[in-house]
Amino acid sequence: MRQPRPLSLMIVRQLMRPGFPIVVLLTFLAIATGLKMGLDSAEDTQIQQTLAAETNDLARQLEQDFLNHVLALRRMAERREARPDMPVEVWRRDARQYLEDFRTFQAIEWIDQSFTIRWLEPMEGNEGVLGYNVAFSDARRKALEEAQETGEPDISGVIELEQGGTGLVVYAPIGEGNQSNGFIAGVFRMERLADALVLPRIRDRFSLALIEDGSVAFSLLSDQPTADRFSYTSALDLPSVTWSLRATPTLPWMNRYRSIWPWVTFISMVALGILVSLSILLAQLILKRNQDLLRTRRELEAEIDQRVAVQQDLARLESTDALTGLANRRFFMEDLEHTLTQADRKMQQVALIMMDLDRFQTLNDSLGHQFGDELLIRVSQRLNRLSDERVMVAYSGGDEFMICQQHVGNIDDVIHLLGQIKSCFARPFQVHGEPHSITATMGVAVYPQSGLDADILLRNADIALYRAKERGRNTYQFYTEGMQDREVRRLELDKDLSEALAGDQFELHYQPQLDLITSRACSVEALIRWNHPQRGMVPPVEFIPLAEESGRIAEIGRWVIQAACRQLRAWQNTNLSHLRIAINLSGRELDQPDLPDYIGQCLLDSGVAPHQLEIELTEESFIANIEHNHEQLRRISELGVHLAIDDFGVGYSSLGYLRNFPVDLLKIDRSFITNVAQQQDDAVITRAIINLAHNLGIRVVAEGVETKEQLRFLYNHQCDLAQGYLVGRPMPARKLAEKLTQGLLPESLKHNS
Repeated sequence: MRQPRPLSLMIVRQLMRPGFPIVVLLTFLAIATGLKMGLDSAEDTQIQQTLAAETNDLARQLEQDFLNHVLALRRMAERREARPDMPVEVWRRDARQYLEDFRTFQAIEWIDQSFTIRWLEPMEGNEGVLGYNVAFSDARRKALEEAQETGEPDISGVIELEQGGTGLVVYAPIGEGNQSNGFIAGVFRMERLADALVLPRIRDRFSLALIEDGSVAFSLLSDQPTADRFSYTSALDLPSVTWSLRATPTLPWMNRYRSIWPWVTFISMVALGILVSLSILLAQLILKRNQDLLRTRRELEAEIDQRVAVQQDLARLESTDALTGLANRRFFMEDLEHTLTQADRKMQQVALIMMDLDRFQTLNDSLGHQFGDELLIRVSQRLNRLSDERVMVAYSGGDEFMICQQHVGNIDDVIHLLGQIKSCFARPFQVHGEPHSITATMGVAVYPQSGLDADILLRNADIALYRAKERGRNTYQFYTEGMQDREVRRLELDKDLSEALAGDQFELHYQPQLDLITSRACSVEALIRWNHPQRGMVPPVEFIPLAEESGRIAEIGRWVIQAACRQLRAWQNTNLSHLRIAINLSGRELDQPDLPDYIGQCLLDSGVAPHQLEIELTEESFIANIEHNHEQLRRISELGVHLAIDDFGVGYSSLGYLRNFPVDLLKIDRSFITNVAQQQDDAVITRAIINLAHNLGIRVVAEGVETKEQLRFLYNHQCDLAQGYLVGRPMPARKLAEKLTQGLLPESLKHNS
C-alpha cells in the first residue's frame, strides 16, 4: 500500500512553487486594500456623522433665526391689534424700526381682512404690490382663512414675488376669528434671507438646497467644488410649511476630516508584502540551490553506490556462475588453494567431489538447451542447500559440479556428504512443468592422500569420476593408487584415436547369428576393433567411451558403415553373399540429419542391396528425441535397411515405439539369457518378449548364448536367432568364411537340438 506523504513535506513543496511569492504579494495587496477600504469607510462614516451634526445644527439655527422673525412680526401684529386706530405714520415708523433691526425683510405689509395689501414699507421698489390681493389662489385663500381662525402665523412657502424674484411671505394674524383685523406680513427674498441667515457660515463649506414637498425649492451653491457622494438632509420645524435642508459638503471641508493613515497603511502593507515576497523568493532560490546541491550529492552518492554495486557485481560475476548462481570454477579453485593451505597448517583433511549428471547430454540434445539450462538451475538450487561454513558447491561447466568439504575428520564424514548429495536427486526435478528423474555420478579425492595441491586433487577427483562412470553411473568412487596410470593410458588413447581414423587402424570383426530353424548363419553383427600399433588389439570398451566424450563417435560410425558395405560387396558371388551385416549406431550418430543420405550413398557406391544391412540401436537411443528419431528411422527404413532394437528388456521396454517405429528385429539382452534355463523369472520374461515380438511381426535374436541348455530353451520357444560364444565368437572376415564352411554347430549340438 502506498504510504501517505508527510504534511510537512507537502507544505514545503507548496512553498517551493514558483508562483507562491506572487500569491503572497497579492495576499498582502488584498489585505492592504481591505485595510485602506476599512479606514476609508471609517472616515466616510465619521465625515457623514459630522456632516449630519453640522447640517442639524445649521437647520436648528435657521429655524431659530426664522422663528425670531416670525415672533417680531407677531409682536407687530399684537401692537396693531391693541391699537386698531394706529395712524399709518406710527405704523410706518414701527415698520422702519423693524426693517432696521431685521435687515432680512424685503418689505413689511398690512393686509386687511379682504386679503388686500393696504400699507407697505418701504414703498421704494414695492409700489407695484400696493392693493394686491394675496389670496391669489384657492390654496392661499384657504391657508389665510385658517390662519385668521386660529391666530397662528402662515408662511406662504417659496413663491414668485410680485416685486420680482423668489421669496416667501410670513403672515402674522391681527387677532383671530371675528376679531381679525388682517395680517402683518413680512416679505423675504430668498437670496437675501439665505445671505443674512446662513451664507457666512457655509460659503466655503457646504452647498445648500431647500426641499419643499420633495423637490428643490431653492439652492444656495458654494464657490468650492463639492463632494456629491456625501449629503445630509435635516427637516425644519416651521409652522405651516414642510421644509428640509440638504447640505452637500465641499471638498476643502471634507479634506479637513481626511487622514493620510489609510494610504500610509496601504503603502506599508504593500511594501511589507513586497519584502515578504522577495524574502520568500530569496528563500526559494536558496532552497532550490540547496536542493540542487542535495540532488547533485544524491546523484553522486547514487553513482558511487552504482559503481560500488558494479564492482561488487563484477566481483560476484568473477566468483559466481551466471546461470546457476553457484561459485564458478575460478573462484572455487582459488578458495580450494586457500583451504588446502589452512588444512596443511592445521593438519586437517579436505575432500574434493567431482559430480557429473547422468544422461544429461542426451536430455540436453533431445529436449533442447533451454531444458538443459533449466535442469541445471534446479539441480544447483538443491545442491546449494548443502552449502555451509564447511561445504562449498561450485559449477564447473557442462553438467559437472565441484564440492569441497573442509575439516574432514574421517572418511565417514565424506560418505555422509555423498549420501546428502544423492538425496538431492531422490525426487524428480520439475522442468517446464514436467517431472524428470536424473541421477549423478561422483568421484572423490581426499587431501592429502590423493594430492597435495588443488590441481592434482582436481585431476584425481576427475579420474575417480571417470572410473565411477565405468562402473555403471549413479554411484561414487574414491581415488586410489593406480587410477592415475589408467587415466594416463586413457588420455594417450584419446590422443591416438584421431590418428587411428587417419591411419586406418580400425577393423571389423563379425559374430555370426544362428537361424534356429535352418541351423545356418543368416546374419552377422559387425564389431569394431582397434589394432593399435603399440598396444595391439584394443577392445571397444576402452575406446568407444572416449569416442563418445570427444565427439569422434560419428566419424567412427561412418567408417563402420563404409567398412560393412565394402565387406558385403566383397562377399558378393561367394558362399557368404546371403549374409546380412548388423552394425551398431549411437544416439549421437542418429542425431545427424544427413545420416540416412549417407547410408544410402554408401549402399549405392558399393552396389549392395539395402536389405543386407541392418542398423542396431539401443532402446535409449530410440526414445531420445522421439520425433527426430522417428523421422530418421523412417527414412532409413524406406531405403530397405533393417532396423533392430539392441539390449531389449533392460531399458524402457515401451510398447509404443514397437508399434510406431519400423522395427524388424528385437535383441533380448544377455542378462535374461544367462540364467534363462535356471531362473523362472528370466524364462518368463524371455518367453513374453518372444511372444510379444512375434505377435507384432518382429523377429527375435537372443544375445549371450553360451550353453546348450540356453540354446535348447530358445529353440523350444521359437526364438528366431541366437548369438553368443556357443554359436561363435567375433572374428575377422577371413576366419568367418572358414567357420561358416565348417558349420556353426557341432553334430552333437545339432542332434540335441
